[in-house]
Amino acid sequence: MSLAELRGEIESIDREIVELIARRTYVAETVAEVKAEREMPTTDEDQEQRVMDRAGENAEQFDVDANLVKAIFRLLIELNKVEQRESR
Repeated sequence: MSLAELRGEIESIDREIVELIARRTYVAETVAEVKAEREMPTTDEDQEQRVMDRAGENAEQFDVDANLVKAIFRLLIELNKVEQRESR
């Protein structure tokens, strides 16, 4: 593959990543609505730990640096928590 083709592949992957983040954000917003209806707290540390554990396992499965993947997921979780707080 040429450099241009490789860059095109990265561009396509980046678009897919953004699409998945948007889907995840939408679902997280729906979770926030359910939590608000049930008067549940925004933060669920057990669930966050399960997400982080799963992220690490998935990283290992795909031979990607688990610390990097967990850092990305920590950021996603924090962004969703901020949005949940703001929507209340």
